[in-house]
Amino acid sequence: MLGHLSFGVEDLDRAARFYDRILAPLGFERVWSNERGVGFGEKGRGDKLALFARPGQVVAPGAGFHLAFDAPSRAAVDAFHAAAIAGGGQDAGGPRLRPHYGAQYYAAFVIDLDGYKLEAVHQ
Repeated sequence: MLGHLSFGVEDLDRAARFYDRILAPLGFERVWSNERGVGFGEKGRGDKLALFARPGQVVAPGAGFHLAFDAPSRAAVDAFHAAAIAGGGQDAGGPRLRPHYGAQYYAAFVIDLDGYKLEAVHQ
């Protein structure tokens, strides 16, 4: 359904390092970068998430918005969460089963360095 998403970030280098760290356990990597932005996705398949430098303009969406990344395993969800916390992100719900979403819904939630709520989920 979605082609890609773009987020504005205060500090592009800082945000790119954070996303390098949290997306690696999920199998995603930096697929392009320049002085204005950075794109992440699967090698050879283009970007699915782009970050663009917007110093002084960033306002993260409010309650109800979040971006969920598919994770290949529960261990990848755990690693995503640990990497986010180690990289300065905030815990918004540690890794665990969330049966109210589905019997096999294993997810973790974090807030990134610019206030975006992120999830990694394995089902």
